[in-house]
Amino acid sequence: MGLSVVVVMKDRRKLQRLRDQLTELRPAPRVLMALGEGEASINSVEMLNPALARQRRQRSMVRWLMPFGFFAGLMFTFITDLHTFSFAGTYGEPVIGGLLGMGSGWMGSYAAAASVRSEADDRIRSLRNRLEEGSWLLLVESSPGQEIPWLMIQQSGPQAVVRLGEG
Repeated sequence: MGLSVVVVMKDRRKLQRLRDQLTELRPAPRVLMALGEGEASINSVEMLNPALARQRRQRSMVRWLMPFGFFAGLMFTFITDLHTFSFAGTYGEPVIGGLLGMGSGWMGSYAAAASVRSEADDRIRSLRNRLEEGSWLLLVESSPGQEIPWLMIQQSGPQAVVRLGEG
């Protein structure tokens, strides 16, 4: 992933003109997405929606936390001399402990995913506020090694240019 910036424009026609100019460049930026009223929704872009990023993190964490929790619960049942679920028998008791550990891993994936805060959260919040004020956004993401056309962006008269990061 290359550099990602968001251009904030007050006038939709200027935004569309800039998008068309950037599309005509060779090589064109990898991603050009207009956001705002009548354009794409900001909630559909993972880079600008912390909830989508959190869901992706949770799904990736659950893949290893649930099996780890199962084996941890199973081993805990064998290691300790507690017979909490003795009604289930010698084989059922460790399985119940493993299932409880697996449930703990599932809950832990939600807690761990929610605890990670992105360094761009404040910038994203300001972009969402600009969008609510009636501005339009243009997400520009360059390919690796490709330079963002800064001069063209500045000549279009943006309200702001917000750098989201480099990947």
